[in-house]
Amino acid sequence: MAVFGVLAAALGVVGLVTPDALLTVMGFEPVREGGRADGDHTLVFLTASSMAALNMGVYYVLAALADWKPFFRWTVPFRLLTCAVFTLAVVTGRAPAGFLGVGLWEGLGAVVTGAALRYENRPAHRPLTSESPAGRPE
Repeated sequence: MAVFGVLAAALGVVGLVTPDALLTVMGFEPVREGGRADGDHTLVFLTASSMAALNMGVYYVLAALADWKPFFRWTVPFRLLTCAVFTLAVVTGRAPAGFLGVGLWEGLGAVVTGAALRYENRPAHRPLTSESPAGRPE
């Protein structure tokens, strides 16, 4: 969670400071200076999504520092949904093939998070308590 948070925050900062670099990373060809048509709001949307990524990254880092397991569980289905939507955007031609990496990153992150939560929830990995279920010390 912390690694994803740091990466999301860092990419958010990149998008705010150097939007063309972020466009390139996502597989979009940046438009040269002065080449945008009137009414092209690409940079507005990029600024908004970069700010959201920065905020989300900070939330993930704070949740990791607090070891907030419910937050971790909530991210799994929504990251899988993000993977599906981004992948579908590439498949349907709404986004370039390079954007598939963003969707796969989300999907992989969801699977790894879900697997880690499942692993930690196994009986062999639960912390021992000072009393058995019958109330007797173990």
